[in-house]
Amino acid sequence: MEWTDDAIVLSSRPYADSAALASLLTREHGRHAGLVHGGRSSRIRPVVEPGTVVRATWKARLADQLGHYSLEPVRSGAALLLDDPLRLGALVAACALVDAVLPEREPHASLYDGMVALLDSFESPFWAEVYVRWEVGLLEVGGFGLDLTRCAATGLEAQGAQGANDYLAYVSPRTGRAVSLTAGEPFRDKLLRLPSFLLGQSAGGPEEVLAGLTLTGHFLERHLFAQRHAEMPPARTRFVERYTRIHTRSGTTPA
Repeated sequence: MEWTDDAIVLSSRPYADSAALASLLTREHGRHAGLVHGGRSSRIRPVVEPGTVVRATWKARLADQLGHYSLEPVRSGAALLLDDPLRLGALVAACALVDAVLPEREPHASLYDGMVALLDSFESPFWAEVYVRWEVGLLEVGGFGLDLTRCAATGLEAQGAQGANDYLAYVSPRTGRAVSLTAGEPFRDKLLRLPSFLLGQSAGGPEEVLAGLTLTGHFLERHLFAQRHAEMPPARTRFVERYTRIHTRSGTTPA
């Protein structure tokens, strides 16, 4: 058995004397593990860092075997972000989430394309907003898409302007459906805030990104991790804590 595919390294860990066991998100073959011979060497170790885009060739005698990889690096996402711990933290968090959530060998080309778009976004000042949108997409891939199209109580649609008398402002923490300002106001303490940039009604900003991370974090924990009796990856927790710490300081402006 042999195939070649575009891939993003999600994680790697030492295996045997000098090899590494790498988990990759491939475009056509989903999340797929394999051995990388010499993966702990100084030459190959940077290639198996999370976020590295590679051209991967996988070989095994039988389809259900672990097999081994030959990796040709295309670009290193982590190396380009070493001087920006916040962006690097987002990259590592995204890789950890996919590695924890996605079933092995289940193709998700759209998720791969979304990861590539996320990598590209780190050159933009709006990378954090893209990251939140990416987590919304991950929820959908995991079988729990948020319904942000209309109010669950009144039927008000999202097309309404943000400055109108009523607009979508909250999300039900139970159903993941949007709730309008008027319908949700009596229960605002029990609802999650819906950042308007997810509706295309603003550019975003740190305050809205934090609301978005709270929103997606709630449903990631409840619907993707609790059902697996697992915890949120520490990398995602560290990223949110760092983002919160930086952007709640007085006078902080968007990165």
